[in-house]
Amino acid sequence: MPLTIREFNEAPAQDVRPALTACLDVPRWVETLLARRPYADLAALLAASEALTPLRPEEVRRAMAAHPRIGEKAGGQSTEAGWSRSEQSGVDGDAAREFAAANAEYEATFGHVFLVCASGRSGAELLENLRSRLSNDPGKELEVAGQELAKIAALRLEKAVTA
Repeated sequence: MPLTIREFNEAPAQDVRPALTACLDVPRWVETLLARRPYADLAALLAASEALTPLRPEEVRRAMAAHPRIGEKAGGQSTEAGWSRSEQSGVDGDAAREFAAANAEYEATFGHVFLVCASGRSGAELLENLRSRLSNDPGKELEVAGQELAKIAALRLEKAVTA
């Protein structure tokens, strides 16, 4: 159940921390957003979130660990799992099978899962994005993954906190 911006501002940090961590599992991001409360409105919270990027390489790696592979649906009943299943709704059937091989190639190249903001995008579009990113060098790809994490965090923050 989302929090209103007022509830977000007034709740004890330990009550809000899990919702923020579900948006982006980066302790610096979570703790800074908590420390800067109160926010005038959702737009101010989103702006503060964006100001905490780019993410550091170690933060990107940590946050990626909380995301399933594209084409593999997250299990469980956690908030993150539900959001992930919704965000990947365009990757079903044949697209999910195609992603198995593409994910293996990507992971062999970069040593981590392919991460993209999948919300509202088709499986074919996501697969094309994965294939195009295979030509990146590892540092550039980690930077791109961090940008995608920031997009995911903003979408999730809008689900966790309402105006």
